[in-house]
Amino acid sequence: MPVISRFFGIAIYMYWRDHAPPHFHAKYQGQEVTVDITSGEVTGNMSRRALNLIEEWRTLHVDALEENWNRAVEKQILNPIEPLE
Repeated sequence: MPVISRFFGIAIYMYWRDHAPPHFHAKYQGQEVTVDITSGEVTGNMSRRALNLIEEWRTLHVDALEENWNRAVEKQILNPIEPLE
């Protein structure tokens, strides 16, 4: 599970052998969610503050996330994505 970004204690990662639709995973303080890259739909539970940060980051990096999803499908090395500052 390659971590592609970390910010404010949140780890963002993707699996190489994951299922559609394109999404990423986020972990924060023992909580984990799955986030749809295109819609931002969240599956799982996490604090509202962390979810707001993840959504802000997602909207800034949709293109890079889609590129990494395509790389993961091809089992290529994933590119790191800048953290939220």
